[in-house]
Amino acid sequence: MLAAQNVTEQQWRVLRVVDEGGPLDATEVAKRASVLAPSLTRIIKTLEDRGFIQRRRADDDGRRAVLSVTDGGKRFIADILPEQRRIYKALEEQYGVERIETLLDLLEEFVDD
Repeated sequence: MLAAQNVTEQQWRVLRVVDEGGPLDATEVAKRASVLAPSLTRIIKTLEDRGFIQRRRADDDGRRAVLSVTDGGKRFIADILPEQRRIYKALEEQYGVERIETLLDLLEEFVDD
């Protein structure tokens, strides 16, 4: 699904994190999206170039970048969500909601450690 849109899984994760929680400090985005800071810098540049996110300096600290999703980014997410939902529904039907929730809980433990 993402490859067809020329978006990597990490780019999609960053875009969704910023959309769901933004505007967010880049450090917080890296943490929530489980992306290393050097990778995030590259991802931000790519997403900015595509017009999906915008970066500005934090009002209280000019060294920090604050990220937010642009209208173009919101449209992109809205266009992809129906396909994502279809894929997720197919996974639920194949593996069951309980097993998927267990997997997500286990993955969350790895992120928290």
